[in-house]
Order: sequence, then structure tokens, then C-alpha cells
Amino acid sequence: MESNTVINSSKEEFLFAEITVEKLLDGYAEKEYTAEEVVQSYLKRIEKYHSSYNAFTFINNNALNEAREIDRKMAAGEKMGVLAGIPIVIKEAVDVAGFPSTFGWAPLAKDAGGIELIPAKDATVVTRLKEAGAIILGKTNIPAFSCAYNANSSWKGPTYNAVDRNLTPGGSSSGTATAVSGNFAVLGVAEETAGSIQVPAAAQSLVGIKPSFGLIPTTGVTPLAGSTRDVLGPHARTIKDAAIMLDVMAGYSSDDPKTVSSTVPAAGYTSFLKENSLEGKRLGLYGSGWRKTQLSPETNKLYKTAVERIKSQGAQVIEDPFAGTGLADFMKTTATFLGMESFFYDLQSYLKNLNRELTVEKVFDKAGKIPWKEDGPLRPVLNNINLETARQNAERLPDLTEFNLVKNELLRIITHVMAENELDGFVYPTFLEALPELKAENIATSTISEINISGLPLVTVPAGYYDSGSPFALAFFSKMWSEGELLGMAFAYEQVSKGRVMPELIG
Repeated sequence: MESNTVINSSKEEFLFAEITVEKLLDGYAEKEYTAEEVVQSYLKRIEKYHSSYNAFTFINNNALNEAREIDRKMAAGEKMGVLAGIPIVIKEAVDVAGFPSTFGWAPLAKDAGGIELIPAKDATVVTRLKEAGAIILGKTNIPAFSCAYNANSSWKGPTYNAVDRNLTPGGSSSGTATAVSGNFAVLGVAEETAGSIQVPAAAQSLVGIKPSFGLIPTTGVTPLAGSTRDVLGPHARTIKDAAIMLDVMAGYSSDDPKTVSSTVPAAGYTSFLKENSLEGKRLGLYGSGWRKTQLSPETNKLYKTAVERIKSQGAQVIEDPFAGTGLADFMKTTATFLGMESFFYDLQSYLKNLNRELTVEKVFDKAGKIPWKEDGPLRPVLNNINLETARQNAERLPDLTEFNLVKNELLRIITHVMAENELDGFVYPTFLEALPELKAENIATSTISEINISGLPLVTVPAGYYDSGSPFALAFFSKMWSEGELLGMAFAYEQVSKGRVMPELIG
């Protein structure tokens, strides 16, 4: 398990381009190929393109052996999990036993001269994916402490967008998005505090599910706001693949008290995927009542085309349903990173889960650098809290009164607007303008931080491209625990839109 693994290259054509979970499983059932052959093919593709895209921090050297074990079980007629033999990737922020957890930061990465933290156990969600038979090909690149819409500050170097290397890849799940969009894996685990599932998905023409807060356990995940905002979700190339993965990831775990209220449909999320799922739905559209920031002319044109497709499927749309609610002005007075007050408490809890002997003080004393100091990667997102007090009281959950007041007000306004307009949800353009270049630090989006503070679910779906080739995407969102309904609407849109085109990679 090392960062510079060399895999035998091949000039063979990649046989599994854009393959879906269902088609791959069908191929196994028909004995068209083995899991070992599939994994070897993906590893060869990774080796061929990794220097151009830098999606990975670590490759799983045991992936072929794990594939052979899947093949053995299949041949023996054993009952297989729903993801048996499916190659996946895991965001660097998520613990995988035996792999270093580096936070994307050089002082915590042995390969960059720092110290090393190696978890002895998997994050809860990784355990679920392994039990479903998924084969982890590796861990994927992130910016330091997941604090960027790119991976430029990673100890492993920048990750590049599979659609266009000159564009930002989106972050902080940059490597996961590049790996899935670039066909280095079928599925990927992403994680979000402030847009890090939805932004890279939209930036790389992928489906992303930012779930309801508390739907998926986050135990074993390096936190930014674990008690208030952090969520895990799938990156996939199709809605159905994302729904299949969500079925595995979602639901209560005794390891994570936040999941006690999680509501998972008995028939699973794939049961919502019907081509007529938009028929009769009422959806609110983006407008100045939500945010006063205007869409660029080209975004507006692409959005109108998408809305017409939605209407053609039998849905009704309501222009700017938040007009007159005061939401836009309310959010202007709200700190972008509200909820980060719990950072030190969440980090201490994460480290204790990693190793009972670890503390915040011990880890960063040993690392020799402090990430929340003036020039550190965490400083911009922790500006609204008293760092010294929070650090000294890391064993106790801090006062979250302000966060909860804002969250409750957001939920009140959104619930009122939905009831008053009899809405089933909302559909916005993810980006307000075309993507900026790789070096850019900011991306103009439509739903951050409203979605992250409120804890509401959102599904990102590819919806075409700007003239420049920059991907355009839609964001469907609605009330808590409505992932099934959102996936159904996004699926219906996906069938008529065909909004994703496979990227052509540069070797």
C-alpha cells in the first residue's frame, strides 16, 4: 500500500469504459470476464493516466488478491453482495484500515516527510462497502484538511479535472470525482462539509448525492464539522449506480449517534427510479429570493433549456418561490462556515476512534506544525470561533446555539415555501457561471451554505456543457430524508437529457 505503486502498462483498449454496476454484474453472471480481469484492467488504466490526473494518494496493492477471492466465492456459488467485484475508490478523508490517513496535509503524510497515522479499522461506511463485495482500488486526493474547491494544497500535488485538465476539478472530493469521471473506477466515496460532494460532481459531469445530515454514518472520517454538517455520499456516472451505492451506505449505525433518526426506504432507493417520476411534480426555480447573485447569460440559457426538458416530462415549475421571504438577506448575515465551532471536539473524537492514546495536542506537537495558525489551511474556515478556547475544551461539545438557530430558521423558511407553493422540491443550476481554471480558489455556486447548514439532501445530475466545454449540472433538493424522491426526479431528467459525455483523457 504505497503511493508510487507501478502497475504493468498495456496498450489494450479499455473494455469497461462507462460501464454501469448492473452491466458489470451481468458480465460476471454470464462469465464474460472475472473480477481479477476487471480489476487488472482498471489498474492498467490508472497506471497509464495517473501522472496526467493525479487522482490517487494511495493504490491498494492487494486489490488483485481481493478480486481473486471474489472470483473464488462466485465459482463456489456463495451468496454475493450487491457490489461484488465492483471497483471503487475512497476519499482520502475516510479511514481504510492499513492505509495512512493524511488529511491531505504534508506534516501528516510520511511520503512528504511528515508523521504517519494508520487506522487499524475501517470507517463504518467502508466496512459496509467491503461487506457488499466492493473492491477498493485506492484512496483519492484531497486538498489539505479538505479546505478548497481543488486539491492544489495536497501533499500529493494537484488533481486535474478529467473533463478538461485546465479547469478546476471541484473539491474537496477532487480525486474521487476525477477517478470516477475518468473511468479509473465505477463508483467513489465523496464527503462534504461545504459543497465537496456536489461541486466536484458537477465540475466533472457526474452524479453526486449529498444526503440528509445523519443518513450515513461518518465514524472514521476526518472531520471539519462532524457534529453539524459533515456527510458522506456517492459519486457515480449514472443515477442508478449512485442509488445502488446509497442503498449500501445509508442507515443507522450504533457507531454513530447522528444516524439514530436516519430514514431509509424499505424497498431501497432504486425503487424510486421510474422514467415518469417528474410527472405531476411541482419544482421551485432559482431566483433572487434565494440569492441576489444573477446567473451568467450562458448559464441562464442552459438552465432554461433544462427547465423546458423538465416541463416536457409533465412537471410544473414555479419561478422564484422564495421572493419576499427575506432568505437572501438572512443568509448575507450568516457566517459561511457556521457549524465549524465543533471542529476541535470532532477532531478529538476522530483521533480517539483512531487510537485511544491520541489527542489533538499530541498529534500536532509531533507533526511540528499547527494547521489553524495564521498561514495554515484551516485558518480561513475557523475564523469565526475562539481557537484557544475551543482547543482547550476539545473533550466537550461546544455551544451550538447560533448554528441551531440558523439551521432552524432555514428549515422554517424552506418548509413554509414548499407548503405555500405545494412544492415537491427545487431544481437549480449548480454553478452560476462556467468553471474557472485550475488555480482558482472559489467557484460560484447556488446552494452552499444553505444546503449544508440546513442538512437537507441534494442530488447533482449532469445536464450538458458550456460552449467552452465546462460541464453544466442541475441540483435537485427537497425536505429531509427525501433522497428517494430526488433520485426519481433526477433519473427521469437523466433519461431525456443524456447530459454526460465520456471525457477523452490525455496520457
